[in-house]
Amino acid sequence: MIINTGARTDTVQYYSDWLLKRFKEGFVYARNPLFPNKVIRYELKPELVDCVEFCSKNYAPILPRLNEITSKFNTHFHYTITAYGQDVEPGVPSIEESIKTLIALQKLVGRERIVWRYDPILLTEKYTIELHFETFRKLAEQLASHIERCIFSFVEMHRKVKINMPEIIPMTDADKEKIAEGIGKIAAEFGIFIQTCGTNGDFSQYGIHRSGCMTLEMLGKANNIEFRDLKHKGTREGCHCIESRDIGCYDSCLNGCKYCYANINPRKAAENFKLHDPNSPILLGTIKETDTIQQAIRKSFLK
Repeated sequence: MIINTGARTDTVQYYSDWLLKRFKEGFVYARNPLFPNKVIRYELKPELVDCVEFCSKNYAPILPRLNEITSKFNTHFHYTITAYGQDVEPGVPSIEESIKTLIALQKLVGRERIVWRYDPILLTEKYTIELHFETFRKLAEQLASHIERCIFSFVEMHRKVKINMPEIIPMTDADKEKIAEGIGKIAAEFGIFIQTCGTNGDFSQYGIHRSGCMTLEMLGKANNIEFRDLKHKGTREGCHCIESRDIGCYDSCLNGCKYCYANINPRKAAENFKLHDPNSPILLGTIKETDTIQQAIRKSFLK
């Protein structure tokens, strides 16, 4: 079983104390987003968890105590650093600050466990293709020796993205080709393994690989362990990731990113954040009498 801590919300940045306590106590509850009264209990024990996957835009809050997890579990880290400022990502640190934190993370967990995410790529009058190339080059130059690979994707125009960020300029196929070519050249210049995830299209002619952002090959290499050769079903079209169990909750991230897929809007996330209790076994609120609790079935991918 692979535990995912950051697909639904930035647990590391806003719920670190809760996350650390859950691993210390050895279990966590997660509410089913489609059936709110259905709650799954996951055992957070090294012998039952193949790997813990992290994804965040700011690891600073958890760095002082991260060893409480890394010393016991196999781990893997995605660190998102983009070209956007606080006009698009209000709760995310500056690029300079993020680079410093990523380097600090690398010193703790090693280069082979860290993936830099430059996604999603979107276009506005301010964030042009040329600005993306300029920022990506700046980041690549400073991060190349501290990461295992880089993953990028193009923004998906969900309905809530259109509502929350009407200034987005629709991206054409020609735009995607131009961006892929430029990103591929810069990545090659700095020796970075570059790939897409959750994005349809073949950009291999630009040196860009098509692979999942969380595969057994990646997790195994990062932790020097061996997994079985299994099919990666993915979670949506264009996704090639291995299945994982997310312990977070939608509409709970305070980063306020205007392109966010996991929040309806920042106001809803702020309201839900008030329900958080660091001592509760579930991220938002508490377990109710009307809840049905099911024990997660452990499914190991190890060889």
